Amino acid sequence: MKKTTANKITTFFTEKQVCFDSIREQSYSQSPLKPHLLMLRINDLGLSDHFDLRADFKPFEKADFEIAHTRSYIDNVFNKTGNFDSNGLPWSENLVESLTYTNSALYNAMRHAYLNPTELSFAPVSGMHHAMPNSGCGFCTFSGQVIASVKLYEEFGAVGAWLDLDGHFGNSIEDTRSFNPLVDKAIPRDCNVNPTGKNDHYISYFKEQLAIVGEKIKRNKVHYVVFAHGADSHLDDDLGGYCDTEHWVECAQVFSDWVNEMSLAIRKPLPVTMALFGGYRKSNYKAVLDLHIDSLATCLLNIDREMGEVKCAS
Repeated sequence: MKKTTANKITTFFTEKQVCFDSIREQSYSQSPLKPHLLMLRINDLGLSDHFDLRADFKPFEKADFEIAHTRSYIDNVFNKTGNFDSNGLPWSENLVESLTYTNSALYNAMRHAYLNPTELSFAPVSGMHHAMPNSGCGFCTFSGQVIASVKLYEEFGAVGAWLDLDGHFGNSIEDTRSFNPLVDKAIPRDCNVNPTGKNDHYISYFKEQLAIVGEKIKRNKVHYVVFAHGADSHLDDDLGGYCDTEHWVECAQVFSDWVNEMSLAIRKPLPVTMALFGGYRKSNYKAVLDLHIDSLATCLLNIDREMGEVKCAS
């Protein structure tokens, strides 16, 4: 296989998916503001040409959230009633509007990657993987990952794997399985990957889980992957900590090599979507953004998107 890496990442971003109201001053988590801050940092570093922006996607309607949440909880969030603040974020109309776009951005990025597997897809979003059917949790309001995966399953019969390298267990998928039985079909139980351990042990665990997912890909049981490389899995994070910088970036290289291996095995590019997820450094948030950029750059430089003619091994 002749290796040809992508030179752009198809990025689903609009300023409408950003909450500016009260986040910088009143919120411990900067996640609702992170898409804006990340894109600014990318521009400051002169990397904008590598991100092909798509901003013409429509926001989710309230009914879309019912895939993963009770109607009463959704109404609470939209109307500032009941447990509207269970996400731990300051409520505002701006926040509610941004949620309809962040969740839609993830879905549209995943849909685009599935339909256009020769392109790397990216949704600069976080704040999703702790949300439960009847409540928010841990700076997460709605489970965009569940909603997007179920939508893809309903539309195309597509089954996905989530490689969640955030510093905290992504409980949202597991907590929603009994609420919506389609989650078991859209995301198999062994395809919600959340590595643990420190440095070398973390890498080893990640590789073991990739091998399990890889066997399903080879048997056409899994059709796409989402790489959510949360920056709070870095040892210097205020709330997380598994890997030093060398090992954290190595995770992106391991993922890239594995994607190429899988693409070779199935004789076509494996659809890949990337997302941000967590990252908390109150004294140096730029370090969080730079980690995300290092991960994106590693994938951009190393994942092969043009398979060309692949010959069977003799």
